[in-house]
Amino acid sequence: MNASSPRSPNRRLILSRSAALVGASSVGLLLPQIVRAQSNKVRVGFMLPYTGTFAQLGVAIENGVRMAIAEKGGKLGGREIEWYKVDDESEPSKGVENASKLVQRDKVDVLIGTVHSGVQMGIQRVVRDAGVLSIIPNAGVHAATRALCAPNVFRTSFTNGQPSQALGKPMMDKGLKRTVWISWKYAAGDESLEGFKEGYLKAGGTIIKELSLPFPNVEFQALLTEIASLKPDAVACFFAGAGAAKFMKDYAAAGLKERIPLYGSGFLTEGVIEAAGPAAEGVYTTLHYADSLDIPRNKQFRSAYASQFKLQPDVYAVQGYDSGQLLLQGMAAVKGDMSNKAALYKALETTVIDSPRGKWAMSKAHNPVQDIYLRVVEKGDNKVLGVAAKALADSGVGCKL
Repeated sequence: MNASSPRSPNRRLILSRSAALVGASSVGLLLPQIVRAQSNKVRVGFMLPYTGTFAQLGVAIENGVRMAIAEKGGKLGGREIEWYKVDDESEPSKGVENASKLVQRDKVDVLIGTVHSGVQMGIQRVVRDAGVLSIIPNAGVHAATRALCAPNVFRTSFTNGQPSQALGKPMMDKGLKRTVWISWKYAAGDESLEGFKEGYLKAGGTIIKELSLPFPNVEFQALLTEIASLKPDAVACFFAGAGAAKFMKDYAAAGLKERIPLYGSGFLTEGVIEAAGPAAEGVYTTLHYADSLDIPRNKQFRSAYASQFKLQPDVYAVQGYDSGQLLLQGMAAVKGDMSNKAALYKALETTVIDSPRGKWAMSKAHNPVQDIYLRVVEKGDNKVLGVAAKALADSGVGCKL
């Protein structure tokens, strides 16, 4: 029997290998079980948006993760890495199915994802059932580190309420006692309002009206007319992406910009200052990062990232980078032995991350306890004015850890 015979075991193995590699999105994906069984590699799966509106965010997160690990020799706890990728398409209805591909089909040891809070709820369901280590590099949905928290789920970004919670004191320090809130009516908008209420009301402010419109509607005119008639001391809001740019432009065009100061969760001005143009100038926001943050760790990170990827890093790249740092420290603590879950989770819970955003620690519910910065758009940049809230922790209410 020669090697070209249809019955040849060698030929069958070659064919199976060829079939397994078809459609693989990077080298090393979908290797045959026979090869995997002999491998001591850590399987790390990315479930991120690689197409659609949030594709750029997914790429930035993956870049950050890979960069952090490459800086420490490219291994986790002394073990080589086998990478897997699934495009979640920012489609919540596919969240469980896509997470299951990584957990059940690819048998990943670690799942890193995602950006969209709706998709995150699908991931949460799968990883809680399977017990696979999961790191959330962006999605801020409260439940992930509140009612649906889990020993194996850790977040390296924020809860939706954290940035807006920090608005309260800076606004009251400026005597802005009567505020109108405006946002899209969906989970991120609702949770941002929850955070704003917690911080602003505690500081002594009054929300005179809560305005909203369906996501992703950007017909703001009627609501801006209402704001003008209410004559508040300030407006606070949650918008992001192209909708945020349009809101700032419409706000200025309505003649409100010069009369009523505009404040927002930091995503109002992230990545859209150029699109908003002069309308963004003078807008105040609070966020856990700013490109211009003047600390050595940030300067070092930005230089290295730009050199490696020929792109300027953003908050999403930082969150990916910190996800990589967290994983590195946890794996180092257990010398690569992921079966030692108690020690691994303990290490992840107690580590301090030396981040480009400033050092941060993990809360009991597995969410960052971090400084939130007050920023103002000046000459096309989010200029840092200071710390709006020091070591701010999400409440973690409902978490049983």
